[in-house]
Amino acid sequence: MPGDGDEAAKRHAPATTRNRDAIAAVLADWLPPAGTVLEVASGSGEHAVHFAAVFPRLHWQPSDPDPAGLVSIAAWSADAGLVNIAPPLALDASAADWPIAKADAILCINMVHISPWAATLGLFAGAGRLLAPGAPLILYGPYFDPAVPTAESNLAFDASLRARNPAWGLRDLDAVRAAAADAGLDFAERRAMPANNLMLLFRRA
Repeated sequence: MPGDGDEAAKRHAPATTRNRDAIAAVLADWLPPAGTVLEVASGSGEHAVHFAAVFPRLHWQPSDPDPAGLVSIAAWSADAGLVNIAPPLALDASAADWPIAKADAILCINMVHISPWAATLGLFAGAGRLLAPGAPLILYGPYFDPAVPTAESNLAFDASLRARNPAWGLRDLDAVRAAAADAGLDFAERRAMPANNLMLLFRRA
């Protein structure tokens, strides 16, 4: 991985600067005080370096399946110069084997709706393998919640995602909970977030 903070290698996701502080406020309640946090689908790497700075007692392990994403994560990490962020792992959530044996928490931001359903099932299966009983899996993103009317913006977003890839789209919250339960994860909490997003907390049974 490049390690010089090369600006040309860095990707920028504008949403990260808008949502990172709101996400961090919830993470402060849900993450353990110390240990390793595996971030699945780290994307550009901007969230990883921000959260590693906010939570210096946690060891941050970013990952992504995209080689260009791994380069971007490494570049952002090199620029930040933080000792508690590890080199990114090439990790496909849908794979049966992950390149990490255990984690004290798993975080996944904005992957579930921009990936095939198999990636979500793989995420839950991986969490079931890696996490100790009671350890958290934390998801962030938009969902269809049967208990709440869906915002028009989320309906439009879902339609645009499915037009780009029929395997993508916002997931039904009940289906997500059921898939998590099948993998041995108990649903613990739901928090409404800005811009019609949710944060979901599961714990290993």
